[in-house]
Amino acid sequence: MKQFLTFMLFFYCMVSPAQELPLEEIRSLYSRAAVEKSACEKLMDQLDSVSVRTNPLLFGYRGSATMMMAEHVGNPFSKLSYFNKGKEMLNGAIEADKDNMELRFLRFAAQTKAPAMLGYRGQIEEDKKRILEALPRTDDASLKKLIVKFMAASDFVGEQEKKELN
Repeated sequence: MKQFLTFMLFFYCMVSPAQELPLEEIRSLYSRAAVEKSACEKLMDQLDSVSVRTNPLLFGYRGSATMMMAEHVGNPFSKLSYFNKGKEMLNGAIEADKDNMELRFLRFAAQTKAPAMLGYRGQIEEDKKRILEALPRTDDASLKKLIVKFMAASDFVGEQEKKELN
């Protein structure tokens, strides 16, 4: 019996899905995904099994990666399909965890980079306000660096707001 249990444990470890990437690696892939198709694909693959119920934050990254995949396909219908699917996923993640600053940042980034003709700009000001309020209270240095870098370069953040980022 002991050998059987050992075999089953070994078998489970061999066929179980790979461990999720650490959050640092997910953020790194996210930062590169808009310009590197391979980073976008890796991010999507690594987060494929994540659901909004199990981890809203990772599901939000999955949605963001799905939206960014629209940049890497040529067919306009595929572009729109990736974008809309990712948008639904990200909005669902925010609905599940409304106070998560990182999810708000993901949506702020998506909305400020999305073409205006897609009509996905309704929460820019709300998300920016929540991010700017919560950012000084975060102890996560890598998250803070990611957000500050993005917002400092954004046309949707005023000069005074940019000064207050640091």
